[in-house]
Amino acid sequence: MTSTNGNASSERKHAKSQSTFQFENTSTAIAASQMRNALNKLADTVPDPKMRKQFETQMDAFFSLFRRYLTDKAKGTAVDWERIQPPNPEQVIAYDDLADSVTTEFLSKLVVLKLNGGLGTSMGCVGPKSVIEVREGQSFLDLSVRQIEYLNRKYDVNVPFVLMNSFNTDDDTQSIIKKYEGHNIEIITFNQSQFPRVYRDSLLPVPKDINAPIDSWYPPGHGDLFESLENSGVLDELISRGKEILFVSNADNLGAVVDFKILSHMVESKSEYIMELTDKTRADVKGGTIIDYDGSVRLLEIAQVPKDHTEDFKSIKKFKYFNTNNIWINLNAMKRIVENNELQLEIIPNSKTISVGKGESDINVLQLETAVGAAIRHFKSAHGVNVPRRRFLPVKTCSDLLLVKSDLYSLSHGSLEISPGRFGPAPLIKLGGHFKKVSDFQKRIPHMPKIVELDHLTITGNVNLGKGVVLKGTVIIVCSDGQKIDIPNGSVLENVVITGNLSILEH
Repeated sequence: MTSTNGNASSERKHAKSQSTFQFENTSTAIAASQMRNALNKLADTVPDPKMRKQFETQMDAFFSLFRRYLTDKAKGTAVDWERIQPPNPEQVIAYDDLADSVTTEFLSKLVVLKLNGGLGTSMGCVGPKSVIEVREGQSFLDLSVRQIEYLNRKYDVNVPFVLMNSFNTDDDTQSIIKKYEGHNIEIITFNQSQFPRVYRDSLLPVPKDINAPIDSWYPPGHGDLFESLENSGVLDELISRGKEILFVSNADNLGAVVDFKILSHMVESKSEYIMELTDKTRADVKGGTIIDYDGSVRLLEIAQVPKDHTEDFKSIKKFKYFNTNNIWINLNAMKRIVENNELQLEIIPNSKTISVGKGESDINVLQLETAVGAAIRHFKSAHGVNVPRRRFLPVKTCSDLLLVKSDLYSLSHGSLEISPGRFGPAPLIKLGGHFKKVSDFQKRIPHMPKIVELDHLTITGNVNLGKGVVLKGTVIIVCSDGQKIDIPNGSVLENVVITGNLSILEH
């Protein structure tokens, strides 16, 4: 399809009259002007000159994002579905097709970065999510440190371990990493930006001065990695030391370990950016996917999809892969793109409601975010690698936590390895609201059940598991409101549905 047809299609879908255009352009100009004035006033509340300069740099980045958001909104800019195609074979390479001539010489060029800006609030925890205990008394952070320390020791290299914190996680993280001071690992930290939340109705910033309450601000998503790494001075420091490749992943993805095949492939193919993708299942239909858009590779997130094409986006046949957010980036290319101001990451508007205080109404706010995966279109020879599912082991819920704590995996130098007795993919686990918080999960399941032969587990309601429980096949336990189900020690449950109010008697 030619670009002319594509534009015509776009005009049909997003046509606006001349008077509407003029009105919205005027509104955009006014909103941008008011925001600029408000940000200048905010900067005036920063007393220290050095801190004010840093703050102004962040506010300039925020203003650029805000103005782009207004412009996109006025234009009615959206992806044109007719121009979207599944990726072609050059845009996604199978992991098994990568060369097996694995060499460790490229380790000296490598840096590992974990996105450590998130809190554990969704799992009922206080502080950084990376410090939640996941396995044998160790946290996500402990396991990552063990992995890198093992690499450094085994291959006699110095792979730096970098943490991108947020203002929410930095203080706690700085205290925690002190315990690694005697270890064979160099830990570097920097903070992502701190942007002001915006009132949804007036489009003005919520904070009125630098000391405004913490919930007046937000970290703007991991797409902020590029500018924050540059502004912190860490990017220049790494490049000056001969580092070339940055392996980025979420702090809670226990499958994101350094992979020699992908590292070697990246160096030898001279690719500036590689995104790890894995096969989409019905549980992953909302995950961002890689697409061909007018011949170039892009990331498509569900938030960008026109509502009438949501089901198409979820199709496993048309879009076979989803983004694991394990990303490999050439540091020199990143430097070039940031310095030339080439990054135009798609904006994800995120609506939130925040509490002001007792007796006052909650306020509706907007935060503008970007994703690191959206940068794929700005790099040369960028492509995806379709990796095995074992490289995507995120812990977003206590259902995921049960999986990684169980006998399905063993621990080796900080990495999880699936049991040789397991056939097929990991089981599907769904725990209800009684298991949402980590503390409740630990009380109700103090001892992990054996699940190597489990296919599917659903538990809802007031249910407690005893010690030495074995689960096989499909197990469904549903406890009614006001009742209780206790599964006693040593129970073997295979292909059963348990409902109502009972305790299984021990024989």
